[in-house]
Amino acid sequence: MQCLGAEHLDSAERIPTQRQWRPQIYRKCTDTAWLFLFFLFWTGLAFIMGYSVAAGATGRLLFGYDSFGNVCGKKNSPVEGAPLSGQDMTQKKHVFFMNSCNLEVKDVRLSSTVLCVSSCPEEQLDTLEEVQLFANTSGSFLCVYNLNSFNYTQIPNADLLCPRLPVPPSKSFPLFNRCIPQTPECYSLFASVLINDVDSLHRILSGIMSGRDTVLGLCILAFALSLAMMFTFRFITTLLVHIFIALIVLGLLFVCGVLWWLYDDYTDDLSIELDTERENMKCLLGFAIVSTVITAVLLILIYVLRKRIKLTVELLQVTNKAISSSPFLLLQPLWTFAILIFFWVLWVAVLLSLGTAGAAQVIEGGQVEYKPLSGIRYMWWYHLIGLIWTSEFILACQQMTVAGTVVTCYFNRNKSDPPDRPILSSLSILFCYHQGTVVKGSFLITAVRIPRAVLMYVYNTLKEKDGALSRCVSQCCCCCFWCLDKGLRHLNQNAYTTTAINGTDFCTSAKDALKLLSKNSSHFTSVNCFGDFIIFLGKVLVVCFTVFGGLMAFNYHRVLQVWAIPLLLVAFFAYLVAHSFLSVFETVLDALFLCFAVDLETNDGSSEKPYFMDQEFLDFVKRIKKLNTRAQRNKNSLTSEEGTELRPL
Repeated sequence: MQCLGAEHLDSAERIPTQRQWRPQIYRKCTDTAWLFLFFLFWTGLAFIMGYSVAAGATGRLLFGYDSFGNVCGKKNSPVEGAPLSGQDMTQKKHVFFMNSCNLEVKDVRLSSTVLCVSSCPEEQLDTLEEVQLFANTSGSFLCVYNLNSFNYTQIPNADLLCPRLPVPPSKSFPLFNRCIPQTPECYSLFASVLINDVDSLHRILSGIMSGRDTVLGLCILAFALSLAMMFTFRFITTLLVHIFIALIVLGLLFVCGVLWWLYDDYTDDLSIELDTERENMKCLLGFAIVSTVITAVLLILIYVLRKRIKLTVELLQVTNKAISSSPFLLLQPLWTFAILIFFWVLWVAVLLSLGTAGAAQVIEGGQVEYKPLSGIRYMWWYHLIGLIWTSEFILACQQMTVAGTVVTCYFNRNKSDPPDRPILSSLSILFCYHQGTVVKGSFLITAVRIPRAVLMYVYNTLKEKDGALSRCVSQCCCCCFWCLDKGLRHLNQNAYTTTAINGTDFCTSAKDALKLLSKNSSHFTSVNCFGDFIIFLGKVLVVCFTVFGGLMAFNYHRVLQVWAIPLLLVAFFAYLVAHSFLSVFETVLDALFLCFAVDLETNDGSSEKPYFMDQEFLDFVKRIKKLNTRAQRNKNSLTSEEGTELRPL
């Protein structure tokens, strides 16, 4: 980064001039305090990462471990005071419970001894001789490690060191690598104790870890769908828009119907005894309600705005022409996606390590248990904030780069001679001068969305209820929402474009952008909003198909897996992936109209002050203005006629 207060010289001019809504030649670092704050925040994240690597053990969650502190399927280090710890379990990958049909929980731990074995018994073993024969033939020893298989039937107390007879047939369940009894009476008790004994967080972490391959596959699916949507918008036509909207409607209805069908399937199952099933059912109900509300709202908006499809196609074609001046803009989402995937994998790995962080303690009989470290839950919340803020920061860097490129190309007088390397120039300006602005914007824009969503939810919930208290709370929410919208509505991504033009800090840029757009809102606000709405529908389409794939994949292990939370993560990741690709069009569109507003503010189209925009864009804006004027005239005429009819003689 350049020194604080350093100036950037792009031409032969020597003295900085007063800002006049032009790409600035001289720049200074903006919002440096926020950049320092972000550095301190990431210092804390780095500490959590190092702490999780040192104290966590993801292998215990993934592979399981025995009663003596050995992780199955791995070579272990010894624990002081536990003589049977530190064994090589490379060939013993399955977890076996010696008393699987009579599990009990005492002092928040299982009373049964747990071993690592090479294979699970496939047939019922009724005597110690059969247990001994199974050990000799399969090499899987079901008794305690320090007891030789030859002594299974020789020493008097062998029955205390071996599993309780009969040993039911078991299978290695792929989710937890555990030998789960197949007999119905044993399975019901085993599953209820094994799963219900674990707290909700560890059940969620187990679901994420066990479904890691599915999550990764769904992220790749979201990547492929986002690429398809990007090429659809790149070569947009009226027919493609109609097909696209039809797919949106079908996708929304289909996903909504599948969620309600799965919830109905859960409620019809009267044998729900596991916490995982109950949690999945509750999450399904929430997903179904939210998806129904979103589907209804989007379908109403699509119906209301259906007549603007032709104008939207022209708008996207104008946007594609702007992209054609710098076609490498379409490659920006690729490196953004790569950085996001790397960060998400790192974040999930740290989350799993935090969930398994615990100190080994030796108890009676040389057994080992892991006690969760104090204060670990507070790190989870810090880690979650890091996920949201950093993801928004990465996406905001892309938006700032794209906006800077559009600004450079737009304010170029000679359209036949485009500027050299506008993307690299925009990147260098971003990383040298405006990282603090991106950090501040990614935090504030996200922070404003959350209270808006909460207030709208509370307001919509209470406005239909009777009672003085409900009406009072509803009115308070309405007032708070109005104040929030009035004071913070200027905090949006238009501030990045203004910073790219004027080189000002985030808040100043946001206020300048709002003030400028309010002067010219009659020209393009409605069509610009509908263009952004069509791009948003593209993101929704990607999320719909990804969530549908997740529903089909996760529902296979719905008994022993809390799959609703991994599905929610998949939906969040799918939206961010789609946003990283399709936000190129959204940012170009918003930046283009902001540059147009600047053009109208500083030029009049005369020979002394010609417009920067090309003739095609100017003709498109004139058509929008004519349509808006005609619609306003018809509305005023209709209002006047209605007023005449109601006026008394």
